[in-house]
Amino acid sequence: MHDIEPYYKWREYYIASEDSDSPFHGKAYDEFTFTNKIYNYFIHPQWDDFGSQTLYMKILFVDYAEGFAMIEMIGEWNDCINNDIMFLKREIVDHLLRKGIDKFIIFCDNILNFHGDDDSYYEEWYEDINETGGWISFINLQDHVLQEMENFRLQYYINLGPNLSNIHWRYKTPAMAIRHVIEIMNSSVKQLRY
Repeated sequence: MHDIEPYYKWREYYIASEDSDSPFHGKAYDEFTFTNKIYNYFIHPQWDDFGSQTLYMKILFVDYAEGFAMIEMIGEWNDCINNDIMFLKREIVDHLLRKGIDKFIIFCDNILNFHGDDDSYYEEWYEDINETGGWISFINLQDHVLQEMENFRLQYYINLGPNLSNIHWRYKTPAMAIRHVIEIMNSSVKQLRY
């Protein structure tokens, strides 16, 4: 687990700790001291803590002019016991919303499990961005995680599904990854209409 580090090849485009509008502005990282854990397993020190005991994140890219944020997640998403969505919404999403972000791409390749509960924070997040034409997309969910999220009706608030579960985003620039996600979402909507 400690070998899995956040995607770093977009650092030439964006570094959250150097962005004065980021919730992680000014954060210093110690590459040699492992302090954060998911259960009994240490994780790489580049992952950012936002209040959850089992879920960590990294803001990989933000485009304030266009309203985009791309965030990578790792760990167990547990709304049932830890209320992870509350921490994500209050500590990160609300901050980014105030900065004009209304389109969220959440990379979920490293989400191991999902335990759902109430969907009110997802609904609030959706309502916060719906008026401006914003959206939320969860990318590369494992099948069992996707199934659990659908069981808790998150598809009513978030773009997720098999069409967004096999995207090779690491081989793209941030702009290319954004375009690719938008193309998939647009083609999915067209398929539903006809």
